[in-house]
Formats: sequence, C-alpha cells, structure tokens
Amino acid sequence: MSVRVPTLLLSALLLCAPAANAQEPRRAAPEALGLGMEGYPYPAPVQFLPVTLEGQDVRMAYMDVKPTANANGRTVVLLHGKNFFGASWKDTIRVLTGAGFRVVVPDQIGFGKSSKPAIAYSFHTLASLTKKVLDTVGVKQAVIVGHSMGGMLATRFALMYPETTSQLVLENPIGLEDYRESVPWKSTEDLYRENLQATEEGLRKYQRGYYVKWKPEYDEYVQVLYRQTLSGEYPRLAWVSAATQTMIYEQPVVHEFPLVKAPTLVVIGQEDRTVVGKGSVPPALLPKLGQYPALGKKTAAAIPGATLVELPNVGHIPHFEAPEKWHAALLDFLRKGAK
Repeated sequence: MSVRVPTLLLSALLLCAPAANAQEPRRAAPEALGLGMEGYPYPAPVQFLPVTLEGQDVRMAYMDVKPTANANGRTVVLLHGKNFFGASWKDTIRVLTGAGFRVVVPDQIGFGKSSKPAIAYSFHTLASLTKKVLDTVGVKQAVIVGHSMGGMLATRFALMYPETTSQLVLENPIGLEDYRESVPWKSTEDLYRENLQATEEGLRKYQRGYYVKWKPEYDEYVQVLYRQTLSGEYPRLAWVSAATQTMIYEQPVVHEFPLVKAPTLVVIGQEDRTVVGKGSVPPALLPKLGQYPALGKKTAAAIPGATLVELPNVGHIPHFEAPEKWHAALLDFLRKGAK
C-alpha cells in the first residue's frame, strides 16, 4: 500500500536534507609513517651500512649517487638538518650530479631511514659513522656540505678528518653561538615529554618560522614528522629527537671555528632567526639571539680564509627558499676548489 506524504511535510524534509555537493570534502586522515620511513620515496636507491653502537646492531642509510653528466672525479657529501633527512636534498643532488659530481647523502643514525637507537648521541660519533660510509664506498676526499644541525656535524667532521675534507660548506648552520650561555638547560627526559605532545599544527607553526614566505610544498616536511607521531613506535623517535637536541646544546663547535683548515663557504639566509630551545629563552633576551646576519659575519671571520655569501630575504633553508641562488653560490665555490 502506498503512503502519501503531505506536501508541506515533504518540502520541509527536502529543505532539511543536505545537498549532495554542499559539504566540503573531508581530508583523508594521514597514514602513520614508520620510524624507518618505509614507503617514503627517496630520489636515489638507498643502501645500508651495518654498524654496532653501544652493543646495538643498527643500520645507517645512505645514497651514493653517480654523476649524470661527464664525471669530474669529485665527491660532495650532503649532511641534513635535525628536522630533515637525506631526501630533502633532492634538488641539490640533481644539480650536483648534473654538474659531474658524485654525491653521497647519509641519513644520520637517528634520522630518516636509518636506525633509531637509544644511545648517547654525539657529533663525534655521527662524524665517525659518516667517515665509515665514505670508506665503504671508496671515497678518500670530499666536499662536506652541512645545513642547520648538519653544519655543526660538517664542522666536527672537518676538524676530525681534515685530510678527507677538501672543502667545507655551511648553509645556515645552527650552533653559531653557544646556546649554553643563554638558553636554559632542560633534561633529555623533559625534552622527551615535550616531544610526546607534538601536534600537526604545532609542528607546522615551528617550521613556518624557517621561511620568509610559506609555500604549500613546504608542508611535505611537516607531514613526515606528523605522520611519524602516529606510529606505535613514536615514543622511541621522540626520545631520539630529545637526545639529539641535548647533543646540539651540550656539544658546541663555535669555539673551534679558528681550527678549521679546509677552504670554507658560509651561506647565510639573512632573515633566519633560529635559536635552539627558543621557547625557554627569557623574552627580554630573545631579540639578542639567532641574529644570523651578525652571526654569519662573525663565523666567516673566525674560520681562516672563509668566504661569506649573504642571501637577502631568505630564511633558514636557502636550498628550499632560494634554490637558484644557493646552487649558484655552491657551484661557484666548488669550481674554485678545482683550480
């Protein structure tokens, strides 16, 4: 038997029903990313070096990328920053291999596709492991390039292995000032607990500070960090992140810049104001810290014979924000080293 719906009631029901295309499409929930970044694409094949650290068998990931143009017989090593990994150098890898360079790009232990052991992290250990990668692939001498935390590591590498370091390039390195003198100390346990509270918006807000002008493509590096927080093993990564922040705080290289022997290029985005542990700094003191225009000049003056390239209107990551200027400065310096 058919049922007739009164016209007024039918009209009311139609008005209340949502239109098929009126709702905004929901963004799909991000998929958790494993601590080894399984499934995340790298720009070149990834190899692994097995090593033992503090009784733990771990693997260090690296890319060894051959030149795509006529090989010039030289090798460049690219060292990533704390919130990044080897694949973030993809554009610089392409430019360097296209200019005839062999490029070796490690994921430091604790980062990227490498193992995440709970160890006492040190720049000496990371530098020695980077040297072991070079020994494994048969590289006796290389240009060592470091960005952010990688700049501190590159400096330590150059100090430990001057015979291996043909040239040194520091791209907006952190550690140009001794954070112990102005940033309140926090225990690794406290930093770990803070990391456990990480949110997508908090990570994005932090990374926005890297740039003069935010672009949608930068969000990829927010998503990598956020998706790892969704992993069941995230607490282990949170601990590693805390331990490496302790490493940065407690193991400065700034006082040793005068001991660097390699020809050095210092590239500084002039709008960078990065300070490790910024959230703990008293507000009255903060404007005096992270002043990269002054810190860049001071660093270049401290390293014997260093060349300084200042990039106006650029923040903490020139190879993202001003790739043409960054690559031009890098290639020009590398070519001078070939003479």
